[in-house]
Amino acid sequence: MLRAATPADVPVLLAFIQELAVFEREPDAVKATPALLHEALFGDEPRAEALLVEIDGAPQAMVIWYRSFSTWTGRPGFYVEDVYVRPAYRGHSVGQAMFRHLAQRAVAQGCARVEWSVLAWNEPAIKFYEGLGAAPQSDWHRYRLAGEALAELGKS
Repeated sequence: MLRAATPADVPVLLAFIQELAVFEREPDAVKATPALLHEALFGDEPRAEALLVEIDGAPQAMVIWYRSFSTWTGRPGFYVEDVYVRPAYRGHSVGQAMFRHLAQRAVAQGCARVEWSVLAWNEPAIKFYEGLGAAPQSDWHRYRLAGEALAELGKS
């Protein structure tokens, strides 16, 4: 069963985020707190949305995304920040169901695209995404301004 996350789901979402960080070999990188996640998803100005997949009455997967915008198409899009399926449920069409749901929402909302990033070493995910019909954007390099560099550049 796919369903929109609710404020009561913040603890399970945070647990999934932490499990994902362990999988991605960054177990100490998660700085999100229940309060920050609640504000981002359910505050006065939500910045992202989350979907959970329940199997046998318990959450086993999540996807978190936010709106993006393409100046070239003049239309919105979705940027998928995190996708996580517990290991026991991988290969059981859970991810496909989540991406189908996102694609349906994107089409219904007039979005031009759905985008995400994947770690170069995550071959099973890459094969899964390509199986959906997604194509890598090999002409582009992703950059990130964060931490001390962000603080330094952002000084008044």
